[in-house]
Amino acid sequence: MAKFYELTPSERLQALQAKGGISAEQARLYAQDWSLSPSVAGHLIENQVSQWALPLGVLTALPVNGRSHLVPMVTEEPSVIAAANNGARIARDNGGITVTVAPRLMIGEIVFDHLDQLAEAQALVTARQTEIFAQAQAAKPSIVERGGGLQQIDASVLADRFLKLSLFIDTRDAMGANIINTIAEAVGQLVGTWLNQEPLVSVLSNATPNVVKATVNLDPKTLATKDHSGLVIADKIVAASDLALVDPDRAATHNKGIMNGITAVALATGNDTRALETGVHTYASHSGHYLPVSTWQWQGDRLVGTFSAPLIVGSVGGAIGALPMAQQNLAVMGVQSAQDLQQVMAAVGLVQNLAALRALVGPGIQAGHMALQANALAIAAGAVGPEIEAVVQQLHHQSKDLATAKAILQQIKQRD
Repeated sequence: MAKFYELTPSERLQALQAKGGISAEQARLYAQDWSLSPSVAGHLIENQVSQWALPLGVLTALPVNGRSHLVPMVTEEPSVIAAANNGARIARDNGGITVTVAPRLMIGEIVFDHLDQLAEAQALVTARQTEIFAQAQAAKPSIVERGGGLQQIDASVLADRFLKLSLFIDTRDAMGANIINTIAEAVGQLVGTWLNQEPLVSVLSNATPNVVKATVNLDPKTLATKDHSGLVIADKIVAASDLALVDPDRAATHNKGIMNGITAVALATGNDTRALETGVHTYASHSGHYLPVSTWQWQGDRLVGTFSAPLIVGSVGGAIGALPMAQQNLAVMGVQSAQDLQQVMAAVGLVQNLAALRALVGPGIQAGHMALQANALAIAAGAVGPEIEAVVQQLHHQSKDLATAKAILQQIKQRD
């Protein structure tokens, strides 16, 4: 029986439907051309002239908090989805991934510059918080009706120069940029009248203190490769994790591999990938040194991996609501809230990291990556239709580079 990755796209949809992963209607929708209508594309951004397509694949069974998720992922990089499925398989063999999510609070910051009496201004803001809460509620009553809105206010002095108001805002299931900016600007105007000065800035921050934590507990035997025992692989994974803690160069690539998976899910769900990645990398630097956002350690005779980072995402609003495919993917994933989506993303990041480290310390990254890169090389060389597979088959036995792919394609065309 053919493996899932060996099937054609239509056969994969049939297989997913047969297993109950997607409905007949969802399978039909995935099979459609998902180009946006000109009216939608033209109104989402300015100066729109065309559309840009990326492939969408699936992580077929991600075990998170006792549930199995089918996870749509959008990426251009070969091996990302294959690695995610490999890591998820290992996690399934070990009881799955446990994820906890802190309450979702986003930050709006209001900053005043060069006030004459900084300490007095700070005390004034602290004393009049009731009025600030009222202003915030009036600025965005709809979010308060949904159980969100301003939750906390902190006033601080920076560098003996700036007065900063940090507004901690619950945006519910929205990423919340517009909500935060609306509240921050309204509060900034109010406080500005008290201080006789307009704010320097009143805007959201893409940093957040709310960390999502994912953990997987592995039997080393499940990590064995063709040439290495599971114990050897586990030891090397711990060593590579320790290296990332002391070497920013390794930490950068370590975290990039994690974001391969997380960003692919963000793209599939219409989320703001720049805000998401900024939040993660800011957190990675919060100690003053750039650190990995996942670690691997021995706990007794088990290998335990932990991912910890904020994930700034939403499940409603903005482009998420405007992009039909984003809605389809959220439904297929089975997430009902932004918190659900954070849980899935954290688990994806952890299994992505597991698969990358296992390959890195075992057979090496290039073996699997270049095998999948052959498809991209064939397409870049100009192959179309059946030519792509014909070029790929020959590339498996030759140097995997563009010049070789072009030479193979030329031979095929001459033969035909």
